[in-house]
Amino acid sequence: MIWLTWRQFRGSAAMMAALLVTLIAALALTGPDLASQYSTGIAACTQDSTCDRFYDRFFDEYQLPFTAVSLVVLLLPALVGLFWGAPLITRELEAGTHLLVWNQSITRGRWLAVKLTLTGLVAIAAACLCGLAATWWSDPLDKSATPELALMAPLVFSARGIAPMGYAAFAFVLGVTVGMLVRRTLAAMALTLAVFTVIQIAMPLLVRPHLMPPVTSTFELSKANVDGIGIQRGETQFVHIVLESAVPGHAGAWVLSSDFVDPSGRKIASSGTEGAVKTSTTSGPCAPPGAGAGAGMDGCLVEVNRLGYRQQASYQPLERFWPFQWIETGIYALLTAGLTWFCFWWVRRRLS
Repeated sequence: MIWLTWRQFRGSAAMMAALLVTLIAALALTGPDLASQYSTGIAACTQDSTCDRFYDRFFDEYQLPFTAVSLVVLLLPALVGLFWGAPLITRELEAGTHLLVWNQSITRGRWLAVKLTLTGLVAIAAACLCGLAATWWSDPLDKSATPELALMAPLVFSARGIAPMGYAAFAFVLGVTVGMLVRRTLAAMALTLAVFTVIQIAMPLLVRPHLMPPVTSTFELSKANVDGIGIQRGETQFVHIVLESAVPGHAGAWVLSSDFVDPSGRKIASSGTEGAVKTSTTSGPCAPPGAGAGAGMDGCLVEVNRLGYRQQASYQPLERFWPFQWIETGIYALLTAGLTWFCFWWVRRRLS
């Protein structure tokens, strides 16, 4: 039975091996140089406090390979479910070869166990290797990425660490389960892709933010959390501030919410939208040029902070990356175990 399963699976395994060898070779050849450039740039920029510009320049230079590597890791579990999981049983059911195997003293449970174990272990190993290799290679880029593409950001998180291993295991058994129920290969492939996509979207939106209670804090306004600032002068002067999804002192954090609040804690605006603050037109850092106290935009932020305006943010800090990886992988492992149990129950009780 093991030999027969391997004969059916060896073509797909060879294609996966070729893909992994190509990917890992490319990462191994370019990774050391990438890390060296990052270390050299950090050593230079810390001397003149220009690291923000270095981060932007460094990430922009490698944004295309960064996106490509992340996309490969994200797609791998879906492809496993689509091309390995869904056809695994349906092609046997459509051809009727499962009945031939069962008549050769092979029990249904053993037949299914061999197929799931051999193919599933290869899928899990491939996804784990791919995810860890991408995590090692992209470490300098993850440290310099914008908040939207930081390590804890939903899409990047799903393409790093051990989480792809859990996704691949779940996608594979999901495809097998759908194939057993539908009994048509093309329909099973389409349905597997649709269900897996919905679950992958729901996880970062509904589940992952609550794996641990988020941290909620207030922060003074600074270059680290202000995306734009402008002054509207007139009879009444207003400072217009746009917050970004970042929190000072917590680089790489996953910001769940970022609000601009007044001294009483009332929300004025969310990140990405503009909030207005009324300031003095005759004195202080936000006064018109020539009033005697103008200090530019930095001074204007100091004035707004003095008036009691703050950023109120809820976030998951970067330090929770690996705990989140283990918890989410465990969730997918439980889902995989549940679907595996259902497959064995179905093949013994219902499938004929």
